[in-house]
Amino acid sequence: MAGFHHVELWVADARESGAWAWLLERLGFALVQEWPEGASWSAGDAYLTLTTSPNLSAAQHDRRRAGVNHLAFHGGSQHAVDVLMADAPENGWRPLYADRYPHAGGADHYAGWLENAAGFKVEVVAGG
Repeated sequence: MAGFHHVELWVADARESGAWAWLLERLGFALVQEWPEGASWSAGDAYLTLTTSPNLSAAQHDRRRAGVNHLAFHGGSQHAVDVLMADAPENGWRPLYADRYPHAGGADHYAGWLENAAGFKVEVVAGG
C-alpha cells in the first residue's frame, strides 16, 4: 500500500481555515471533523488536518525554511484549474507566478500556484 494516510498542518490561527475550506471543497475534499482549534477534510482514503497548537515555535509559516514548501493537489481539467485560479483571490488565495501561468512548472506542466495570507503555498495541477 502506498500514498499518504494524512497530512497535518499546524496553523497559527484556526480562523484561517476559511480559505482552506474553500480550496479543499473545490478540489473534492469533504469536511469530516471540526473543533475549535481545527478541522479535517478527506478525499478518498486520505485526509488533511489544519490545527493550532500551543507548541508552535513561530506565529507565521515560512515555506522557505525547513519543512513544507507547498502542497500539490489534483485540480481536474485545465478549464477547472483556470476557473479555480480566477476565483481564488476572492476566497483568500493570492496567485503566484502569474506572468508564467499556467506553465510556471515547465512547458508540459499545467498548474496554478497560490499562497494564502498565512504564507502557505499550494499547487493545483491539471490532468490525471
